Amino acid sequence: MPITLNHTIVPAVDNEAAARFFASVMGLEYGGLDRHFAPVRVNESLTLDFMCVENPVGHHLAFDVDSSTFDGILARIRAAGVPYGSDPNEPDNGRIDHPLCPRGLYFVDDARNLYEVMSSG
Repeated sequence: MPITLNHTIVPAVDNEAAARFFASVMGLEYGGLDRHFAPVRVNESLTLDFMCVENPVGHHLAFDVDSSTFDGILARIRAAGVPYGSDPNEPDNGRIDHPLCPRGLYFVDDARNLYEVMSSG
């Protein structure tokens, strides 16, 4: 059996708000709390479990997406007024000219989690 990532804990100031934010930007569903986690299923094998922590230290989470998924994410980010950018040090520069792929962007949540979305087209 190949190794796959099943879930990861994502630190949050407010776990439900963070889960809703991530799900809305990425075009995913948030179904509510599961004990002290606010899980968002990313695909059939991966769930992000948002958890409230004191003084959260942000993580970097990177996602490969196809061109149409990227277009949808970018449209939702723009519609919501979420700052985004092409550089992890400038995640608010409003650009998508990612250094590692034809199109990509970064955005940040309240816990300083840095999300990276990359598309080959």
